[in-house]
Amino acid sequence: MTTTFTSSPSLLLTSESVTEGHPDKLCDQVSDAVLDAILQQDPMARVACEAAANTGFVFILGEISTNAYVDLQDVVRRTVRDIGYNDSRIGFDWETCGVLSSIKEQSGDIAIGVNSSYEARAASGEVEQYDLVGAGDQGMMIGFACNETDEYMPLTITLAHRLVRRLAAVRKSEELTYLRPDGKSQVTVEYAYGVPKRIEAVVVSTQHDPEVSEETIRRDIEALVIRRECPAELLQDTKIFVNPTGRFVQGGPASDAGLTGRKIIVDTYGGIARHGGGAFSGKDPTKVDRSGAYAARHVAKNVVAAGLADRLEVQVSYAIGVAHPTSISIETFGTEHIPTTEIERLVSKHFDLRPAAIIDRFELRRPIYRQTATYGHFGRSDLDLPWERLDRVDILRAEAGLGSMRVVK
Repeated sequence: MTTTFTSSPSLLLTSESVTEGHPDKLCDQVSDAVLDAILQQDPMARVACEAAANTGFVFILGEISTNAYVDLQDVVRRTVRDIGYNDSRIGFDWETCGVLSSIKEQSGDIAIGVNSSYEARAASGEVEQYDLVGAGDQGMMIGFACNETDEYMPLTITLAHRLVRRLAAVRKSEELTYLRPDGKSQVTVEYAYGVPKRIEAVVVSTQHDPEVSEETIRRDIEALVIRRECPAELLQDTKIFVNPTGRFVQGGPASDAGLTGRKIIVDTYGGIARHGGGAFSGKDPTKVDRSGAYAARHVAKNVVAAGLADRLEVQVSYAIGVAHPTSISIETFGTEHIPTTEIERLVSKHFDLRPAAIIDRFELRRPIYRQTATYGHFGRSDLDLPWERLDRVDILRAEAGLGSMRVVK
């Protein structure tokens, strides 16, 4: 995306989301359920837990260093049950699926840099607290926010998440008894000069019982899901596709192999912002793939909510074993209300992006992660996520000379 966004008279942007029962999302939930179970007993644990799923089994693998004892079989089965895979006739059953694991300890070479940062090893005297912990890996993390929704998220991904959450809700409430756990949504929005104008297309695909007709599914999903969640004023000449192939009986891990970390765009900004490439689920907060991305979102959301820009993307990069970021850059896409150099100065002054500072500020050693594994890690008004709090707005506005304002999350 470039600064031409706000000058384009017509631009189509698309985002997708997936339900809890999507095979990749099942794996994300398993990985974060394992992480939470370990952090419950051992907040200082090092966890990098991956999961893979296919017909009849879930495979857990990765590197975990902990004093905790966790019954992995029980964690996996409860997660699969909660998602809704409770009958072998739908291709996956929490009671009968196999659970395999291959876990080893975190590499000692990685632990060296995390336990004692480059700054700490290079210092000749006393070291500041937040300089002691190095980043768990190299890489670049992206944070983004815009003012087109109450959540400071792109409208496309916000609507895509709403559709699959609604799809899950009507399934679990048995309002639509024929639905099964797997499903997807996709929303295309037409923008005019940076403002949402109309919804160009909506796609919803949902797993279902074999006996139900295409017509019934199409009618119910359009009435009870799409028109319930998409603003009526934006549904103008909108193309609506419900199960475009006509049939979606076989789904979940029985249809496609699942893997942790394969829905990174669903987890973040729906493709509207860039992505550094690192996944979130199954990783403890010393992995800056996760904690750095959360901190970057906190920066972007507070800057936009403070009115310093209407649209903002932050890139933060790290070197493994080093506490201080190697770079911080900001893109406002031409929407800034004060000079970009001033925004950069305020970000550097008011946001400490060292891993230990991020972990401390957001209390990231708590078991809070499984709830983020579906429907996105950002813009979650239904959850009290610390990186979503607007706790820097007043000071940013005051120092930018914009005065105070009341901001509602």
